[in-house]
This record gives sequence, C-alpha cells and structure tokens, in this order.
Amino acid sequence: MWRLRRAAVACEVCHSLVKRSPGVQGTLPLQKLHLVSRSIYHSHHPTLKLQRPQFRTSFHQFSSLTNLPLRKLKLSPIKYGYQPRRNFWPARLAARLLKLRYLILGSAVGGGYTAKKTFDQWKDMIPDLSDYKWIVPDIVWEIDEYIDLEKIRKALPNSEDLAKLAPDFDKIVESLSLLKDFFTTGSPGETAFRATDHGSESDKHYRKVTDKEKIDQLQEELLHTQLKYQRILERLEKENKELRKLVLQKDDKGIHHRKLKKSLIDMYSEVLDVLSDYDASYNTQDHLPRVVVVGDQSAGKTSVLEMIAQARIFPRGSGEMMTRSPVKVTLSEGPHHVALFKDSSREFDLTKEEDLAALRHEIELRMRKNVKEGCTVSPETISLNVKGPGLQRMVLVDLPGVINTVTSGMAPDTKETIFSISKAYMQNPNAIILCIQDGSVDAERSIVTDLVSQMDPHGRRTIFVLTKVDLAEKNVASPSRIQQIIEGKLFPMKALGYFAVVTGKGNSSESIEAIREYEEEFFQNSKLLKTSMLKAHQVTTRNLSLAVSDCFWKMVRESVEQQADSFKATRFNLETEWKNNYPRLRELDRNELFEKAKNEILDEVISLSQVTPKHWEEILQQSLWERVSTHVIENIYLPAAQTMNSGTFNTTVDIKLKQWTDKQLPNKAVEVAWETLQEEFSRFMTEPKGKEHDDIFDKLKEAVKEESIKRHKWNDFAEDSLRVIQHNALEDRSISDKQQWDAAIYFMEEALQARLKDTENAIENMVGPDWKKRWLYWKNRTQEQFVHNETKSELEKMLKCNEEHPAYLASDEITTVRKNLESRGVEVDPSLIKDTWHQVYRRHFLKTALNHCNLCRRGFYYYQRHFVDSELECNDVVLFWRIQRMLAITANTLRQQLTNTEVRRLEKNVKEVLEDFAEDSEKKVKLLTGKRVQLAEDLKKVREIQEKLDAFIEALHQEK
Repeated sequence: MWRLRRAAVACEVCHSLVKRSPGVQGTLPLQKLHLVSRSIYHSHHPTLKLQRPQFRTSFHQFSSLTNLPLRKLKLSPIKYGYQPRRNFWPARLAARLLKLRYLILGSAVGGGYTAKKTFDQWKDMIPDLSDYKWIVPDIVWEIDEYIDLEKIRKALPNSEDLAKLAPDFDKIVESLSLLKDFFTTGSPGETAFRATDHGSESDKHYRKVTDKEKIDQLQEELLHTQLKYQRILERLEKENKELRKLVLQKDDKGIHHRKLKKSLIDMYSEVLDVLSDYDASYNTQDHLPRVVVVGDQSAGKTSVLEMIAQARIFPRGSGEMMTRSPVKVTLSEGPHHVALFKDSSREFDLTKEEDLAALRHEIELRMRKNVKEGCTVSPETISLNVKGPGLQRMVLVDLPGVINTVTSGMAPDTKETIFSISKAYMQNPNAIILCIQDGSVDAERSIVTDLVSQMDPHGRRTIFVLTKVDLAEKNVASPSRIQQIIEGKLFPMKALGYFAVVTGKGNSSESIEAIREYEEEFFQNSKLLKTSMLKAHQVTTRNLSLAVSDCFWKMVRESVEQQADSFKATRFNLETEWKNNYPRLRELDRNELFEKAKNEILDEVISLSQVTPKHWEEILQQSLWERVSTHVIENIYLPAAQTMNSGTFNTTVDIKLKQWTDKQLPNKAVEVAWETLQEEFSRFMTEPKGKEHDDIFDKLKEAVKEESIKRHKWNDFAEDSLRVIQHNALEDRSISDKQQWDAAIYFMEEALQARLKDTENAIENMVGPDWKKRWLYWKNRTQEQFVHNETKSELEKMLKCNEEHPAYLASDEITTVRKNLESRGVEVDPSLIKDTWHQVYRRHFLKTALNHCNLCRRGFYYYQRHFVDSELECNDVVLFWRIQRMLAITANTLRQQLTNTEVRRLEKNVKEVLEDFAEDSEKKVKLLTGKRVQLAEDLKKVREIQEKLDAFIEALHQEK
C-alpha cells in the first residue's frame, strides 16, 4: 500500500510539472518527468507499458536523496486519459525552485562525502608517532611559556601554503558532475544505466589512482610539509636563541642587578667531577647518568660530538688515534659560545678560529700528559665545559675508539686497556650508551656492537647512531640494507632508538654550519626518506641531540634521588667509624692536615731567627775548628816546628797560611756554616713537641727539609768577603793582654791533647793490647800487632838516645832497625818501619809540644819584649792565637750572613717547597698517609657529594 501511495504522489508531482504547448495534444514524454518519477513504476499511467527498472542500487551509490523525506502534498483527484493543456506558471516556477534546491543540497552532500573520504585516506597514510613521543623534549609541551605566540602567529604560513593542504577539489567537482547527470533529460533507461556505468568506471579509475599514485604523492607531500615546518621551527628557534642570548648578555652585564643562579647542568657536572675523584671503598659506586659515546676507531664519534656541541673542538687526524683519554664534555646554555677546562679560568671563544686551534692543541697536550710512559691511552678524564646559545644541556663522555688490532707504535695492552675503560663507563646501569657505527663500512666489521650488547643486552639505555649515511647510500648496492642497520636487524644488539646522521664530506676544514646545511640537503633529497626506509625523526644530528638530551634528563630524574640515598647511608657509616676510632680528634682531610703541617713548619723556620748570636758563633767556631784542625796541625804547625830558628818558623807559617786562605779556608767556612744551618733546621723540625706532637707529619717534614736544603745555595759573594777577612785576621800577630795569651795557650793545649789522644789510640790499635788488658780481658796480639810492637820498642830506644831527632828516618837508620829486629827473629818490612815511626815520632813531638806550652804560660812578658835576651821562644803560641782569632772572626762573619741573609732565603725556599707540594696531589697522598687520613678524606668527599646532590635535586624539583 505504501508503494502505491508513494507512486500516486510522484505521479501527481509529475503531472503538475507538465509543460504544455498550445495546439499540441498527446501523452507527456517520460524524459520530461522528475527523476523520482522516472525511478518509480507508474502503474496508473494509461500509456506506459514498460516494467520498472532496478535503479535503487545506482541511486544509493551516488546520491543520498533517497533518504530525504518527501513532503506530503494535498493532491487533487486524478483523472486518467488525456489532460487539457493549461498555462500554469506557478507550477513551472515551483519546479525550477525545487530543482535549484536539490542541486545545492546534492552538491554540498556529495562534496562533503568526497572531502571526508580524501581526508581519511590522507590520515591513514600518516605514520603513528605516538611511540616516539619520548623523543620530543618537555620544553615543546611548555613552549607557550618561552616563545611569544603572537610572533609565531605572524610567522605562520599564508593562505596559499595552507591551500595546498586542503582536500582535492577536483574530486568534489567530479562528484558534482555526476549529480548533475541525474538531472539531465533523456530516456529513463539510458539515463539510469549511463549513471550506473559512469559511476562504476569512475570508482574503478579512482581506486586505481589511489592504489598506485596517491600513496607516493601523499608521501612526497608529507615529506615536503615536514621539511617546511621543520625549517619554520628552526627559524623560530634561531630567533628564540637570539632573544635568549640578548637576555643572558644583559644579565651578564649586570643590567638587572641580580646574581645569576648556577645552571642545573653545571651543578650536575660538579657532582660528576667530585665523584670521579671519589674512591669507592665503601661500595658506594657512581651510578649517576652520563652519555657515554663509544664506537670503533674513525667511526665518527668525535664528529658527532662536535655537531652536538656546534664547534670543532677536538684534535683530528687521518686514521691516527686522537682520543687517548676520556673527555667529559658538559654542554650548557650561555650567552656566548665558549669553552673552558675545569681546572683553568681561561675561556676559549669558539667563534674564533685561533681560539679553536688553541683549544684543540690544549686538549692534545692534556691527553699526552695523562698518558704514562710506555702506554698509548689513559683512564684519566679531561673535564671540559662548553657553553653557548641553543645548546642542549647534557654531559657526554668521549671514549677512545675501540680497535681490533694493535699497530706499530702502540703499547701491547692498548686494545685491552680501551676495552676496560669502555666497560668501566658502560657498566654504570644509568649510563646512556651512544653507540656510533660507521655506515660506509661493512656492518660485519663492527666491534663495538658486540661490546655494547654485552653491557646492555636489552637495549634499554642504548641509542644507535649510523654515521656517514651519504657514503653508505652511494656505496651500498641494496638500500634496504641501511634500513636493516637502522632497525637493528643486522646486529645482535638492541637499542632504545636508531638515528642516521651525516657529519660532513670528510674535509676537516668544514664549518659546523656548512656540515649542517649539507646534512639537511642530503636527507631532503635522499631516497631513504622518500621510500620511507627512514623516518623524518630518525635523521639529522639536531634530532639526535634533542632525543639524547631528553633521554639523559629522564634518566637523571629517575636515578638521582636513589643515588643520594645511598650516599647518605655511606656518610652515616663513615661518621660512626670516625667517632669510634678518633673521638677526640677533628675530622681533618688531607688538605687540612697539610695546611696544619705547613703552619708548623713555617713556625719552626721562624724559630731559627730566635737563636742567639752567641749560640751561633760557638757552634760555628767549634765546627770550623773540627773541620780545619787536621790541616793546621799536620800541614802548618808540624812542618814549621821542624825548623831550627824562630825566623824560619814564622816564614813557613806565613807562607802556608797564605796558601790555605787563598784556596781552601773560605770554602771550608761556607760549608761549615751551611751544615750548621742544616743541623739547626733539622733539630727544630724533628724535635718532639710533647703532647702536641703529631707523628703523621714526620714524613712531610722530612721531605720538606730535604727539598729545601737541596734548593738552597749560599750567597756566591760570601767566600770573597770571607777571604779578605780571614787573611787580615791571620796577618795580625799582636796579642794585646795576658788573658788572650792564656786563652791561646789553653786552645793550643786542647788541640795538642786531642791529637795526642788520637795518636795514642792509633798506636794501641797498631800494637794491640798491653799486658794489663791481656791479663784482665784475655786478649792476645796478632802476628802483625806483635811485629808492630817490636818495631815500636826499637824506635823508642832510638828516640831516647836523640830526643831532637828530625821527623823523618834516614835510610841507614831504617836498615839498622830492621837488622836489630832480624837479630831477635822478627822479619819486618821497611814500609812497616816508616808507618810505625810516624806514629811514634808524632806522640813524642806532641808530648814535647805540650811541655813547651806549659813553659810558655809565663812567657807573655817575654813576648811583649819580642823574646829579646830570653832562651824561651813561644812562636807556636802566637800561631795558635792567630788561628783562634781567625776562627772567632770567621764565626762572627758567618753568623751575620746566617741571620741577615741565609735564614730568610731558607724560609723562602721552604715556602716555595710547601707551595709546590700543595699543588701536587700525588705528593700529598704519598707523604700524608694512614687510616685516619683516608677515613677523613672519604668522609669529606661523601659529605661534599651529598650536599651537591641535595642542591641539585632541589633545583631539579624547582625546575619541574
């Protein structure tokens, strides 16, 4: 029934729209009817004999008009047969209005459907980037806080650029043309089938274009769009960098009059520097994150670091090992692009080529200094800070390249040393491993991938970087092999992310900006991106830097608090151990102990200036006489005493004293003074201070004393001045009073008695024990001592016969003594007779001189009269007075040089030695040792680390 009712309504609409001409009668052609009327079977028409065609499928495919509800019209009674021709202009006007409405409505619906279909296809072609959301830094989500949005709005592309992203309007026009065909005139069957066939052919053609060409077209459009917006973003970042640079420069000049806080990355870098010197004796290891850059030799590690740091800061060589020790590079943001070392205040301007060359030279010198003799690489770390506008904040460690073969000129253990250094850094569970692989060589030749897979088998903290992709694309026959490398299918290792970069054309003189432009140009035209082998976020060092920085800070936030807790526990253990072992001592580390010892040593040096002049002169006079007494008696007094008269005695004495003064005496005096100063200095340094004495400083004081004495040299002009003074003193023979005469006699007696005692001991050792010792101590003489004793007895008989015998034996006297001994059965050699005679005559002479000295006690009166009319001659007393006076004057002169000059110079040398020791950490470790020192040192380090970690964590929370 509803079909009949609908047909009736349609017929009424068609009849009402019939256009009649005057004078023409007949049936209304079916072509003039409405589309709806043609699509429905007219059972009430008297002339229609055709069956209803099946047009519902075609109509549903190309239009949605069937779903529109038809208006209920009030119909007049239908009369079948011929209808009279009427001039019904309102009906014609209504028909045109209805046709216009359906055209507009159909066009809008069809265009919207096609646009939606095109948008869905384009949306399906875009890859799902949700898995790589971690690569985007947090600052991107907070970009409205840092970037002027109004400026960005003005910088957005214009309408012409956005028009390219709009749907394909050609398809919309095509759909509209299809709708238009529905409203054209023609036979009902022809029109319906024509619409159906045309729709089927269009659909096939559309599917064909979509399957083969649309994918490539959309991929290319997407790539161009990404590159376009990437350039826009880079331009905005550059502008933002310039603005931040201006702000930082204003702060640097003090325009805002506020103190800048230390940056977060600088605080973290200081923590790592302290940890590098910490000895993990209490199982508290350094597990703080840092980016460890590893790779095969010449794989491009250094080039990647330079691209991230935006400066050519590392020494370079063609095929030669340049990285000989780890280099820790701390990247931070600053107004100027500069670099400086941790232990130096010099800043290298990275925008100037001469500063870059100087920086590379300094790094090379430090590397060679760290490498010990007989080695090729060193585990000692070089710390370098690089600041500049737009740098990503992170800490990277460049390690020596892994090698497979030890070449000539390398140490035999170079390969093992590099492996151990790399493992030491990578075994940190929070270290981010930046694995660098050379894309221009075969992947099977890689060594570092196996090493990385051992340290991080699950790839949770490894980022794989393929360098030299431009060479790889040219040389590799199958581009899919590069895709397999990037996806990690050629290696056993797994990675958190995969990146491909280009680090230049191989020319070391290329600038960073030129390399960046070449890299962007290469990837823009690379087939690897066009064929979707590589994604846009996987290429360029800029994307790599962003990803590494974000991963670094993510790892820092996850692990820093756990590391701080472990150091808190270590600090508690160390403090408890100190309280139990050293409850009454302050916790002084090695540097503080050195400062305490330094003050004590300087106080002891100053104590030298408090020694009294009398003490100095007594020590100097006594030491000098001990040094020259043998020469005076043996070479001056004894030869002169062998003369027959006083004139010859005085002449001999004057000549020998002059020769002695010119050649030996001044030098001997200076030596004595220097030794005396050393002895006094040593006495003050080693003298116990009672309860305040700390034996922990003994090794340090001894080392300072030896080094100071080694560096000290006596004034060169001292000998010349002493020579003049001593010569004048020895020339003087005038004894002014009896007291000086008695003092000279006493000095002479002491000297002669000391020599006599030495001679007696020498004779006793020569002849052996006497009869008393033999009986009391059961000692016997040797055969040689027996011969010496018999010879001595024979020579003593000779001296008794002639007490004024000269100092030397004649040859006939030697023969007589030998024959006398042979007659008693004693075989003796002439040389033995001479040696024995020397000691026997020496004792005889000294005893005679002592007797003569005793007689001269009352000879001062005769001396004043120059021994006129007197048989007593005391020229030997005058000689000893001259010697004694020379000793006193020399001691006084040396004392003045000591107190006025040499003590101050020694104090200066001690200060220099202490300053040198203070800068030499190895020397301090060697000289200040012990459990107490090591415990205090560890306690200080742990406290410093904990304080820096707490400050860093607080700043990190504030930044969040």
